[in-house]
Amino acid sequence: MKFWKKKPKRQTTAKSKINTTSPKQVPKWEPKSRSTPPPKPKPDISKKSTTIQKEFKRQDARKEFLRVFKQLTSRHRAWDIWRDFIIMFACAISNSLDKSHYDEREKRYLKIIKKYNKQEQNLFPELTAHTVMALEENPEQDFLGGIFMELNLGDESKKQIFTPYHVCELMAEIALGNNVAQQVVKQGYITIHDPCCGAGATLIASIHAARKQMEKENLNYQNYVLVVGQDIDEIVALMCYIQLSLLGVAAYIKIGNIFTEPIDPNDTTENYWFTPIYFSDVWTTRRLIHKMDDLLKGEK
Repeated sequence: MKFWKKKPKRQTTAKSKINTTSPKQVPKWEPKSRSTPPPKPKPDISKKSTTIQKEFKRQDARKEFLRVFKQLTSRHRAWDIWRDFIIMFACAISNSLDKSHYDEREKRYLKIIKKYNKQEQNLFPELTAHTVMALEENPEQDFLGGIFMELNLGDESKKQIFTPYHVCELMAEIALGNNVAQQVVKQGYITIHDPCCGAGATLIASIHAARKQMEKENLNYQNYVLVVGQDIDEIVALMCYIQLSLLGVAAYIKIGNIFTEPIDPNDTTENYWFTPIYFSDVWTTRRLIHKMDDLLKGEK
């Protein structure tokens, strides 16, 4: 009987604790008051966070590129590494579709890669990957040109200083105007030419300025923009070639002096580098049509 008498006392004590709970401590089962205001909507920071993430990835790709590049400098000069990387990268891109120069450029690639040991050879694909990722995250930039200047590899005798990209953007907008889409409708496509292209900052800015106008008319700029560049310096010209290739633009770059060796229809293609998109069906068809037009004009 004593056992059964103690139980009610414990239950009473528990109930008294619940009953004496402070008003601020609301039991979980008690419904909230209808007068409670709805929670304030959280500010939309998705756009801001996306921008920050892109900037972080861009900076991360640059840092990783420099980190890998530094590993190669223990046995080789920075300029030699850069030159070899650019030439091998350009040869690899060219040989994917341009079979007319395949044998010559393949020999050049193999000759260069033999200068490095096995561990060093594995670092060049990493440099390639970081370049691709950087331009994929932010196509509107001169990635290789920026790294080139950061490593202080410019030729002082030639006063080789690349134009900042934001300046190139302003120049491109002024040069193109607002009638790019109208020119495409009238002529079929537009050509953007830079006789001293360097690493391609001005051309890249012009491409994107044209792209933004064409997108308003639902036009794919890759099918309507042909880029032509030339530079006396082979390495910077190939930097331009690499970046235009990765951006998916139809282009050809000539290496030579614009004053003594200007681009000419009668040129051999020995010093020309054609981007992969240049060999697409769209641009191949256009070249065939131009040849037919030239033949018909000759007959007349």
